[in-house]
Parts: sequence; structure tokens; C-alpha cells
Amino acid sequence: MRLGKPRLDPLSDDEIGSDIRARFGGGKIINIFRTLAHHPKLMTRWLVFGNHVLAKNSLSARDRELAILRVGWLCQAEYEWAQHAEIALDSDISQAEIERVTQGPDADGWNDNEVALLRGADELVGDAFISDETWTALSAFYNTKQLIDLVFTVGQYNLVSMALNTLGVQLEDGMTGFPTS
Repeated sequence: MRLGKPRLDPLSDDEIGSDIRARFGGGKIINIFRTLAHHPKLMTRWLVFGNHVLAKNSLSARDRELAILRVGWLCQAEYEWAQHAEIALDSDISQAEIERVTQGPDADGWNDNEVALLRGADELVGDAFISDETWTALSAFYNTKQLIDLVFTVGQYNLVSMALNTLGVQLEDGMTGFPTS
């Protein structure tokens, strides 16, 4: 973790407004949401967009999670990594592949569309632009909606990484952060 303690303490159940609690239907509210609940209007509006990226995205769950993990790694957002490593395991991604994400698009074992996907994430995070060569490679595998969703997925999780890192959102108890090898 970039910060060993939160800059904004996550709100307790008693401090979270009923409107925010209702959005989670009585379920567990994790640290990112407990932290963002300091700004309920922003959080409510952001959740609409985040829900599209996470649940209504035209990319496969596997491709979406590979891109998100790559952003988390590149931004050194350990909270994001930990949350999405768990989601990835339920999205047809093995533990070995999760760890391979840290090596990037040139690591052995990726197929052609995964190389293009990871390279696209690298370019967006590094330069806020996908090169013509990578765009052409991506276009061989993804339709127009998927290409747009890829750009917005990387952008959304780049933003989230900035917030997580800057606000010092800490891992949930029992979560595992970055791979150690």
C-alpha cells in the first residue's frame, strides 16, 4: 500500500447515510465505498458509471478483468488489485494469469487478443492514447462498442486508482495485495 493508513477514515455503519446503505441492500459495504461515502452525491453519481463499466460492459468478464488488473498494477493501486484479483478468479482467469498480468503484454502465455488488450491498457495509462498499431490489433478482436468500453474501463480504473492511492483506502481484512514473487 502506498499509504500505511487512510487519509480519510472509512465511515462506520452509523455514519453512512441511509440512502447510501440502501444502495447496498443491507450487504457488506467495503472500504472504497465507506471512504467515498464522505461525499455521497459524488459517490451516487459515480456508482452509475462504475456499474456500467463493471456489470454492463460489452467486453467479456475475462477481458475486462485483465484490463482492470493491468491498470491496478501500473498505477500501483494495491486495493484495486486485491479486489479485482478475487473477481478475476470468478471470471475465467487463473491465479497464474493474475500474477502474469504484472509482466505485461510481452509475457509468454497470452494469446493475440490478450496481448493487444494489455498493450492497449499500457498505452492508455502511460500516454492517454492507443497507438495506431495497437488500435489495429485490437480491432481484429473487438467491435466498436467493445473498443469504446475498453477505453472507458481503463479510464474508470485509472481514476479509481488515483482515488484509492491518494485517499489511502486500506485492504479489507483477509484480502491479499500484490503478488510477492
